[in-house]
Amino acid sequence: MASEYGLNAERAAVQLSGWPLLSLSFQALGIIYSDIGTSPLYTLNGIWPTNGPVPSEEDVVGGISAIIWSITLLPLIKYAFIAMWFGTKEGEGGSFALYQGLYPKQEVSVDADRTLTGESFTRDSASKRTVKERARWPLLFWCLFGTALTMADGVFTPAVSVTSAVGGIAVAKENVANDIIPISIAFLLALFFVQQFGTQRLAFTFAPISFIWFLILIGTGIYNITFFPGIFRAFDPSRAILLFVRTKDYGLLSGVLLALTGCEALFANLGQFNAKSIRLSFCTVVYPAIVLAYLGQGARLIHGGADILQNVFYTSIPGPRSGPLYWIVFVFGILATLIASQALITATFSLIQQLINSKAFPPLSMHYTSETIQGQVYIPAANWILMAVTILVVGVFKNLANLSNAYGFAVATVMFSTTWLIAVQIRYIKGLPVIVAFAYFIPFGFFDGLFWGAALKKVPEGAWVPLMIGCILLSVMSLWVWSKALEDEFDGKNRMNLRHFLRQKQGGGDDGSSNDHADATFYMLRDGDGHTEAMDEKAGRDIVEITRIPSCAIFHKITAGQGVPHTFTGFIRQWPSIPRVVIFLSLHIVPKARVPVEDRYVVTKVRTVEGFYGVTYYIGFRDDFDVKINDLVDKICLMEAQINPADSPPIIREIRTVTRTAVHIAPHYHVVSRKVNAGSLSPIVNYLRAFLLESIYLRLATMFPETANWLTSADEIIRVGINAVI
Repeated sequence: MASEYGLNAERAAVQLSGWPLLSLSFQALGIIYSDIGTSPLYTLNGIWPTNGPVPSEEDVVGGISAIIWSITLLPLIKYAFIAMWFGTKEGEGGSFALYQGLYPKQEVSVDADRTLTGESFTRDSASKRTVKERARWPLLFWCLFGTALTMADGVFTPAVSVTSAVGGIAVAKENVANDIIPISIAFLLALFFVQQFGTQRLAFTFAPISFIWFLILIGTGIYNITFFPGIFRAFDPSRAILLFVRTKDYGLLSGVLLALTGCEALFANLGQFNAKSIRLSFCTVVYPAIVLAYLGQGARLIHGGADILQNVFYTSIPGPRSGPLYWIVFVFGILATLIASQALITATFSLIQQLINSKAFPPLSMHYTSETIQGQVYIPAANWILMAVTILVVGVFKNLANLSNAYGFAVATVMFSTTWLIAVQIRYIKGLPVIVAFAYFIPFGFFDGLFWGAALKKVPEGAWVPLMIGCILLSVMSLWVWSKALEDEFDGKNRMNLRHFLRQKQGGGDDGSSNDHADATFYMLRDGDGHTEAMDEKAGRDIVEITRIPSCAIFHKITAGQGVPHTFTGFIRQWPSIPRVVIFLSLHIVPKARVPVEDRYVVTKVRTVEGFYGVTYYIGFRDDFDVKINDLVDKICLMEAQINPADSPPIIREIRTVTRTAVHIAPHYHVVSRKVNAGSLSPIVNYLRAFLLESIYLRLATMFPETANWLTSADEIIRVGINAVI
C-alpha cells in the first residue's frame, strides 16, 4: 500500500503506444488543432482587407511564403518538436508548466505528514541565493503574465473563429449580413453548455468532424492550386523576405500572425493528451492540410483578384456560390470553428488546474472527466465566466478586423513568453551549455519578437482588450501567490509537537517540557478516573485542565507538514475539551482514477497520548471526497488489535461507541496584515498591505475556500476561526 500510493505515487505523463496512441492522436484532432486549422477562414483577409487594394502576384506569393515558413518554424519545429520536451514530470504543458519545471513543488513525505510528535521541527538555514533563486519572482511574474494571456486567448478564439465562419452566410445570402452577431452568439452558448460533458466525450464527438474538415482543406487546396501552379514558389523563403523589402509594410506581419493562432494550444494541452499523440496528429494531418489550404487560396486570389478578395476562403470554394458544396463546407466550417474554440477552452481549464494545484489561483471547484487522464477537467466557474466574457466581446467588437487585432496580440505575447522560458530551462533544467540556450533563443526569439512588435502596433485598434484581461488575471494570480505563501508560512510556523502541547499522565515518561517552547501554554488532560497532575510547575506557566468527552473529531490538515495544525490549538482554546478519538487527516490524491475502499486509509497512532491518530486519506482523482467513518474506524481498531492484542478489546469497544458520529474541523484563517518597517514609506506600505490582504485577499479566500474541492458536507463541519497575522 505505502509503495503503491505513498511517495512513489506521483502523477506522470501519459505513456501510450500502438492503437491506444492512434486513438489518442485521433482525439487530439477534435480538441487541439481546429484553432490553427480554421485560421484559413480569416488569415488572408487579415493580411489584405476586403476594402483594400488587390495585391499583386508577387505580393500574394510572398504572403503565402511568409505563412508557410511561419507555420513550419513555430507550430511545427518550436512547439511540436521542441516545446514538448519541456513539460512537467506530470505531463503538463504551457507557460506555467515551464515555471514549475524551473521551480518544482517541494515533495512532501506522506508518512512524515502523519507525524504529530518528534523533534524534527527544524528549518534549513538560509543559504546563499543563486542566480536562479534571484530570478524566481521575475520569472514567476512573467510566466503568470503569459498564462493570463493564454487564458485571454480562450476568450478571443471562440469570438474570432465562430464569427469568421458565420460570416460565410453573407457571401451567399447578403440579406442576412446583419444577423451574423446574433447567430454567432447562439452557437457560442451551445458550445459552452456542452463543456460539462467532459473532454473525452467531446473529443470522440469532435474528432471525426475535424478530420473531415482537414480533408476538405486538402481537397479544396489541391483543386485551387490548379488555377495557378506557380504558387509553389512560396516554398522559397526569399519570397517572404522580398515582400517586406518591396512593400516596407511591417504591419503585414500582424496578418500573417493569424495563421499561427492556436499554436500555443499544442503545448498548453499537453496534459490532456501526450507529446507523441500531438506530434503524430500534427505532422500527418494538420500541417499538410493547412499548407495546402493556404497555397490554394493564394492561387485563387492571384487568378480571381477582387472577386476573391471579398472573402478569400468562401469565394474560393469549388462550384457555384450557394451550391451544395458551398453549404457543405459552410456547415463543416461552423462545426470546425466551434471545435477550434474548444481547443483554447480546454487549454484554459488545464492551465487553471495547474494554477490551483500550485496555489497560484483561487481554488475553484474542479470536476475530473476522464477515468485515465488526470489532466482532463471541467471547471464550471471558469466555463461560465469565459462564456459571459466571450459573448460580451463578440457583441462589442462588431468588426471582425478589430477582433483579429485583439486576437493576434495575445497570441504573440504568449509565444514570446514560451520561447524565453524554454531558453532558461535549456540552461538550468536540461543542464546544457549556455550556447545551446542562445542557439535556441536567438532565432525563435527573433521571429517571436517580430510578430510581437507587429501586434503591439495594434493595441490602439483593439489589442488593448486582451492586454487588459491579462493584466486583471495577472493581478489576481500575483495577489493570490503572495498572500497564500504568507498564510502557509503562518500555518507552518504555528504547528506544534503534540508532546509540547498536552500530555496525558500514564505513569512515568518525560514531562513534555522543551526549551524551544519556553513561552508556550501547557495543557493537562484529565485521566479517566478524574485524577489530575500538573506537567510543569515552573513559574509563569498556565496549567489548564482538559476533560475528555465521548466523541470523535476529524481535524483536517490543509497544508502538508509534521506536527499538530493550528486548528487543533485554536479549537482547545475556544472549547477546552478534547474528544475521546482525535484524528488528524491529510488528503493525498493519487494519479489513479479510483482507489479501492480497503486501501484508502493509512493510520499512525500517537503513543504518548491515548486516542490520537494521524491518518492519510488516499483518493483517486475521480473519487468523491467522502470520509466513511466506519471504514476509518475499522482501520483504527485493526491497528489497536495488532499493537496490543490482550488489552485492546475494551479500547476497541469504546472507540466504536464514541465514533458513531464524527465532526469535521477545518480552519478559517482571518488574515490580519502585520506592520512592516519600510522607513519613511511605512504608512503607505502598511496601508496598501492591509488593503490587499484584509480587504481583497480575505474576501476572495472566503468566497473560494481551500476546501472547496475536497471537504465534506457543510452540516458536518466546524470551522475554527483563527487570526492569522501575516
